[in-house]
Amino acid sequence: MQFTTPIPIPKGNNPISYDSQIISLGSCFAVNIAEKLNYFKFQNTCNPFGILFHPLAIHEIIRKSLSDEKFIDSDIFYHNEMWHCFSAHSELSNLRKEALLQNLNESLEIVRNKITKATHVIITYGTAWVYRDTKTGNLVANCHKLPQSQFTKELLPVETIQSGIAETITLIKKASPMCAIIFTVSPVRHIKDGFIENQRSKAHLITAIHNVLDKHQIQADYFPSYEIMMDELRDYRFYSEDMLHPNATAIQYIWNRFAETRLSAATQTVMAEVSHIRKALQHKPFHPDSESHKRFLKKLQSKIQQLRQRFPDIAF
Repeated sequence: MQFTTPIPIPKGNNPISYDSQIISLGSCFAVNIAEKLNYFKFQNTCNPFGILFHPLAIHEIIRKSLSDEKFIDSDIFYHNEMWHCFSAHSELSNLRKEALLQNLNESLEIVRNKITKATHVIITYGTAWVYRDTKTGNLVANCHKLPQSQFTKELLPVETIQSGIAETITLIKKASPMCAIIFTVSPVRHIKDGFIENQRSKAHLITAIHNVLDKHQIQADYFPSYEIMMDELRDYRFYSEDMLHPNATAIQYIWNRFAETRLSAATQTVMAEVSHIRKALQHKPFHPDSESHKRFLKKLQSKIQQLRQRFPDIAF
């Protein structure tokens, strides 16, 4: 008896392995997937500019990074005793102007280096709703708690999102021609925009991604994170207490679907070894000086050394 409707997900043409160089960009769900990649010791970098929600914010960071541009004084501002940048999450904000500029430009360099070397870029879009600074007319990635009156809110048209996605792909492919790009839409519900507005936003994102992928025969594909949450996990028991974010069970389920379709079988075998070692390292013995525990540690170190001989980049 079947109690859900599993979404058929084709396997990716370029599966992720332990030799892969991965960079993850986008919404907080990008962080959820990155945390799984990090747990299993993949070579992964996530959001050097912090969480970015909309497609044009992500595109702008990629464009700026790959064109060797730098952030300058006019790109930052002072508010509530901190220096901020509209292109970055508030986690990069700093008490010192010089420190913020240095961190921003170092983050640009990280993005440039990671994309140039990347075998996989994972991009997760959160929303199509954006805020425009009324003073400059520019879209912002983060409002940094400035007064609402300083911004106008708008829904990005599908055509505008398509253009941003197509340009993002072009930039990445120029920097790393063989890189696989995986797009996904965050299952997090942006209810503060409104229930209907959230659905309109997700629909614009999904439509734009598929219009680009259908039109261009490129080495990029779509992983249905949003669809899995909405269909396979259509129950509030899969949400956290705020009823907006997927809970740990849902994240694990979506990760499992990702692993079985975007990672090779051999890679999943290594993941099991890594998980076994990580759990063993967390073991707290009742008698740490006992001979049995010393044998346990010796056997564990032997497993780590054998794994590192095969995959030198894995470190515990």
